[in-house]
Amino acid sequence: MALEDIAVTDAADVEPLTAQALRTYPLAPGHNVNVRSGPGTHFSIVRTLPAGSRVPIYCQCPGESVTGPYGTSKIWDNISNGQFVADAYVQTGSDGYVAPACS
Repeated sequence: MALEDIAVTDAADVEPLTAQALRTYPLAPGHNVNVRSGPGTHFSIVRTLPAGSRVPIYCQCPGESVTGPYGTSKIWDNISNGQFVADAYVQTGSDGYVAPACS
C-alpha cells in the first residue's frame, strides 16, 4: 500500500510522528517518577510512572532545577500533552537537549 492510498477521515485524530516521538528513553533504575502538569515540582502530579518505565520525549523546555540520578538539570521533558518529567530522571545520554524546544 502506498502512502497516497491511505485515507484519513479526520485530521484532528492523527498525531504527527517525529523521530523523537518514536524513540523512548528509560527512567532511572529503581525510581518511580512523578509526571507533572508543568516544568517544575510546584505543578500538580498527573500520575507516577513505575521504575523500569520508558518515555517518549516530544519536546523539552527549561523549568525548575531538579537533582536526580543523572545530575542536576533545569530541562523538563514533555512526554504527553500537558505531562512533564524532570530530565534528571531520564536516561537520554546527554546533559543537553535531545528533542526540539516546546513552543
